[in-house]
This record gives sequence, structure tokens and C-alpha cells, in this order.
Amino acid sequence: MKTKILTLAALASLPFAAFAGSSCGSSCGSYEKAGKATYQKASYQKASYGAKADIVDTAVAAGSFNTLVAAVQAAGLVDTLKGDGPFTVFAPTDAAFAALPAGTVESLLLPENKDQLVAILTYHVVPAKVLAKDVAAGEAPTVNGQTVTIAITDGGVTVEGANVIQTDVLASNGVIHVIDQVIIPGDA
Repeated sequence: MKTKILTLAALASLPFAAFAGSSCGSSCGSYEKAGKATYQKASYQKASYGAKADIVDTAVAAGSFNTLVAAVQAAGLVDTLKGDGPFTVFAPTDAAFAALPAGTVESLLLPENKDQLVAILTYHVVPAKVLAKDVAAGEAPTVNGQTVTIAITDGGVTVEGANVIQTDVLASNGVIHVIDQVIIPGDA
């Protein structure tokens, strides 16, 4: 069953500082359409971790982000993503990395390409905890200094053209939204 994010609200118009202390309370894993709340359990979140694990441990526990975790390790970003945050990570699945041209992942994991890998990975991270219910179409700043474009259509939500296929996978230092493609910044 394909999951769609059906609406998002106010990311483009609100400063990210407004989200820094937010918590999900009873709305964890929810999304809304036309004012009708629907609740959905995040299938990527392991019950034993919940919001007690950080972004990295949550991704490891999910089991579908092995390539992303390997890339985060190769880029030297583990300690950062285990830090206080808060972070919103648009996390490509292993299938998303596998869809890149042959040899791309292997090349990016080489030590001499670390700067390019860091630029790509930090393009997937927003420096705030932004739940699905708090996001709107528009531009969002990323940790690498560039912005990503978030679009909302009848088919769902995209980030730089990548479909958001799962929302609100909670972590102690932020939230993961799962995407079906690796997004590449303009200078990478």
C-alpha cells in the first residue's frame, strides 16, 4: 500500500525557530486532508526505539536505510546526526540509492569524494524538527546552505521531485520523512 502525505501546513511562511521546541504530543504519525485527521503508524519506526533513539539509531533500526547510514558514516556525519538537533531528515531508502546510475554510490563513498558526499547528505537535512502537519509548499533551508523546494499536488508531496512516501518517523532529536529518490544539490 502506497502512503501519501495529503497536506502540509506553514513551512514556507514560518521561521524554523518556531519548530525548534515542538513535540508531537498525541498527533505523532498523523496527517490531515481537508481538515479531517487520519492517524497512521510509521511503518519504519521500531516500537523498541520510538522517540527514544536519535536519527541515526532510528534509521539503523528501520532496516531500509543501510546505504544512507553507510554514507553518513563515510561522510563523518554520525556524531552530528546523533547530536541535539533538532533535525528533519528527508531519508532516501536503499531502493532510492540503488536507482542511481551504476557506480555512483561506490564513488561517493570514496574518501576523496567526501566533500561531495557531505554536500549531498546535508541537502537532505533541515535544521529544525518539522512534522508533516507543519509543512507547506515552498522553499526550505537545508544544512548545506541551499534550499529544497517542497511541492504539494493531488498525488502527494515532493521534495525536489522526490516523493515523500512516509512521514513522521520520530527520533529523540528530530524526525525522518522517507523519500523515494536521492536529491542532489545544484553544486554536487
